[in-house]
Amino acid sequence: MDEALLVVNKPEGLLAVPGRGEDKQDCLSSRLQQKFPDALVVHRLDMATSGLMVFARGAEMQRRLSQMFREREVEKRYVAIVAGKLIPATGEVNLPIVADWPNRPLRKIDMDSGKPSLTRYTCVAYDAATNSSRVELEPVTGRTHQLRVHMAAIGHPILGDALYGDAASAPRLMLHASALRFAHPLNGTLLNFVSPGLS
Repeated sequence: MDEALLVVNKPEGLLAVPGRGEDKQDCLSSRLQQKFPDALVVHRLDMATSGLMVFARGAEMQRRLSQMFREREVEKRYVAIVAGKLIPATGEVNLPIVADWPNRPLRKIDMDSGKPSLTRYTCVAYDAATNSSRVELEPVTGRTHQLRVHMAAIGHPILGDALYGDAASAPRLMLHASALRFAHPLNGTLLNFVSPGLS
């Protein structure tokens, strides 16, 4: 926390921003704004995803930070538990994603009309007893549900994913935003935030 930004650890099950309807107004951004009235949203995490989020303090910082995210000047890393054993253990998923309009809010792979989408993955550990892998994910692009869609597309859905996998496979979506790295928008100092998550 400083005069330009806030970095917070969002719990799973909490909306990042307000949703539609009276029952979806409790969210991380509104809770933060009670203590920091100038806190503004820069990027989002799915309700079911936990982990690190950046909030800007004021409109000018929101503009600068949003531009940094848009121009891919922010390194993001996620940790996930996925079904099966990844072979090879490191690689890329380069499959275009588009909104699945009849089935909103779902997204799908569409080679013709999808937007270019790139995810890099590294398998950190494999658990033979549960036939699941702990992976580190880097979304090079930032499409909605990108990591969830890409891992399901290569046959390794994220455990607990009610939209693209099997909700019963884990007590929650096993996806956590574990690291953020970027230059401070005011002084250029390299900032590096880590939140291990997913024990």
